Amino acid sequence: MSKIYSSLLFVLFFFAANAQNNIVIKGTVYDINTQKPLESAMVYFSNVKDSTVVEYAATDKNGDFKISTKKYDKPVFLKINFVGYQTYTEEQNKLLENKDFGKLYLSQSENALKEVVIKSEAPPIKIKKDTLEFNASSYKVRPDANVETLLKQLPGVEVDSDGKVTANGKEVTQFLVNGKSFFGKDGAILLKNMPAEVINKVQVSDFKTKKEELSKQESSSDDASINFTIDEKKNKGLFGKIMGGYGTDDRYESSFILNYFNNKQKISLLASANNINSTGFSMDEVFDNMGGGRNTRQSSRPTGTGKGITTSNLVGFNYSDEWVKDFNATAGYNFSNTINKNETKSSQASFLPTGTIFTEADSKARNENTGNKANFEFEYKINPTTRLVVTPVIDQSRTNSSSESSSFSKDENGASLNESNASSYKENSSANFTNTINFNKAFERKARNLSFVFSNANSNSESDALNQSKTVFYQGGRPDDERNQNGKSNNTADSYTAEIEYTEPITDSLRIRIGSELGWANEVNDAKTYEYDVFSESFSILNVAQSNYITSRQNSITPKAGLTFEKSNFTFNFNSRTSIVDYDNHSLYLNKATDLNQQYVLPYGNMQIRYRFDKSKFITFRYDYSSSLPTATQLMPVLNLANPLNTIIGNPYLNLNKKNSVNINYRNFDVRTRSGYSFFARGDFFDSQVVSNSIYDDSGKRTTTYSNVSGTYTTSIGGNWNQTIKNDANVYRYGLGLNGSYSLDKGYTDAVLYNSKSLGLSPRVYVSYEYGELLTVSPSYSFSYNESKYNNSSIDATSNVVHRLNIQTTNYWPKNWIWGNDFGYTYNSNISDDFKKDFYLWNTSLSYGFFEKKMTLKVKVYDVLNQNQSATRTISPTTIRDEENTVLKRYAMFSLTYKIGSFGGPKERRGPGGGGGRGEGMF
Repeated sequence: MSKIYSSLLFVLFFFAANAQNNIVIKGTVYDINTQKPLESAMVYFSNVKDSTVVEYAATDKNGDFKISTKKYDKPVFLKINFVGYQTYTEEQNKLLENKDFGKLYLSQSENALKEVVIKSEAPPIKIKKDTLEFNASSYKVRPDANVETLLKQLPGVEVDSDGKVTANGKEVTQFLVNGKSFFGKDGAILLKNMPAEVINKVQVSDFKTKKEELSKQESSSDDASINFTIDEKKNKGLFGKIMGGYGTDDRYESSFILNYFNNKQKISLLASANNINSTGFSMDEVFDNMGGGRNTRQSSRPTGTGKGITTSNLVGFNYSDEWVKDFNATAGYNFSNTINKNETKSSQASFLPTGTIFTEADSKARNENTGNKANFEFEYKINPTTRLVVTPVIDQSRTNSSSESSSFSKDENGASLNESNASSYKENSSANFTNTINFNKAFERKARNLSFVFSNANSNSESDALNQSKTVFYQGGRPDDERNQNGKSNNTADSYTAEIEYTEPITDSLRIRIGSELGWANEVNDAKTYEYDVFSESFSILNVAQSNYITSRQNSITPKAGLTFEKSNFTFNFNSRTSIVDYDNHSLYLNKATDLNQQYVLPYGNMQIRYRFDKSKFITFRYDYSSSLPTATQLMPVLNLANPLNTIIGNPYLNLNKKNSVNINYRNFDVRTRSGYSFFARGDFFDSQVVSNSIYDDSGKRTTTYSNVSGTYTTSIGGNWNQTIKNDANVYRYGLGLNGSYSLDKGYTDAVLYNSKSLGLSPRVYVSYEYGELLTVSPSYSFSYNESKYNNSSIDATSNVVHRLNIQTTNYWPKNWIWGNDFGYTYNSNISDDFKKDFYLWNTSLSYGFFEKKMTLKVKVYDVLNQNQSATRTISPTTIRDEENTVLKRYAMFSLTYKIGSFGGPKERRGPGGGGGRGEGMF
């Protein structure tokens, strides 16, 4: 472990030494007539040759600006923009030393004085309080590019090969259009399908919860949010795609997306259907819905690690509009149907103090899920200081599953222990309703605020299962277990919380928060099992040993208090609360009532310190203490006999789960060099943790209960560095990352306490090269090493290594042709010797665009070498398990795609400082 920390400290010192190459540029901006300083004026340096932004800053309330940058040995323009003023421009041959420009003066525009619309150069970047805003027309992209391509051109924004977006080192977890969600907050659909030419501004800010947004609190998250604003001239029109494909082995895929924008009204439709393991919606430019490294962000998991083959159907609808002044409505609906078929073979060794149990098993399963989900958001601005937001969600699903399974267990001497064969069919339906009401009132005094949040979650599920099984016990004289049963269950869960919070500013920098939360939750689980009656030929005999009725109720009151201190670039947040919970549990089992009623005090506190060195360099420290209740199942001393090989019973004497968490994060991004690096250290330390505790009898049958362990922890440390270099048509992106982890885990094997100490190390390096609009090559390599050492276990130690190599290429030459390849190699030493430890996965795609690129004909081949496999080994202190599942094998697919796009406005070419490539026509 010390080697990991030493390596990361060495990297830290390297970057500290590199900081000697930095210089500082400063000055003050004034109005030339009034001699007053101008706050929030945009100051930036741009390359004389191609107008790319080198570095930027905004003036403070005194008109001062300070730019920290590395030395720059090329001619640049110093430019200053401020609304209503003429742009200030001054050329500098080089930036090689610290410089104070002193007082710089801006003149008001003559047009502004005459109260007419000003048409002047728009700055490529603006800083608006905590938001960084990019003028999309200042960044060049090809005419048919999507917004993902646009993001790659923005300084400080990176998009990796898996589609993950980071902005100034922060991961972007929310994507909006004109402040509203676009098929949810995940940007997969938006980034791949919205044309870049309709975008006016790209606004990057810290991610905020709805409560933080309404009350204008500072963000408590280390994630970022991106909002795309639509050009007013482009806010009326249509865009979308239609694709259909069919291939060998009856493989098929189809997808459709259509978007209609009419000022504030936006309507979107999407649909997809395929049987190639893509359960989301991607429509990737090169591979469409095909699984592989490029589609991992669109819920198309690489089938090298998936289980079974899934057929998926999806229909979605999204709508947003301003119905009346100050009343906005957003609605979305999704229908989904998935069918997964899988065959599994497994081999497991269970290590006990008395010996080892070996189990061979196989199963065949089919699972179908049909779901309907509708979500809404209604926002009403009652007056300039009062807002009300209501967000109801309705979710309904129905599943049916069937399976056949068998298993056989023996001891280390080869003696048979037990054998089981089973078949089952189960139907389940569930309905869920959740809603949140956010009310916020801002007062005349800045930062004084009152918020009220009410939320509820209501669910009901019913299941009906048929089960036939026979379990034979060869040792210990235990009688065989034979079942022909119908199990019925009805579960309901209802919870309601009401929270009120008041914020009072003590000074401009300090504000306190006080509030309280009331909570009520109730859960009912009613399970009945009926045996088959041969005389009536029906399931009519109640099995009381496998039937139970359990209720759980929680009433809580939670007073809370917090404070925020914010001064310049320093922010300190502290929050504390204590929940007083009445936890009442009741069960009726074998006609015996059991009540377990206790009162708990659950303390919680968190502290966050954030210091921002400049707009893209900051450090965050966070500490959390939390405690949580065991579940009713873990507490209630009621037998669960559903599994013939594992009887479960709760422990009413369990203690709370108690955890301390520490997180340190440092991020830095240099706009001029387009390079960034970050470091993090995290740790979770458990004072108390609930774990399972199983005891085996002579036949290998388990009896499982729950116990507490203490002193366990999980720690991790890591960092990454990346850089982008642009040289005419050549763009190089490269980076490296290193993650290390160390943990102590505890548990029980046959009532004997063991502990496990685990070390992990995972370096990664990646490179990307782009040549204009013709070629992209992206190789990457990762290596992971894991080692575990055990005490009081039959295993002394384990270790394994995994190598992953991936190369993605996209060739856009000759004109109208696109050839893409996604080639991966994986080696895993942890796989059983019965399977190959390495395999190749190569996907390829060739397409031709015609009819002015509105139509694309494509042929794709998945798993060209026909080597895909799904063999895994899982090692724990108590078991080693090898498993093989059904995987998708090689197929070829032919598809045709049609693009739709029509917008008004004059046709312009997007380029640095110019128009946005906006115009009417198809793309």
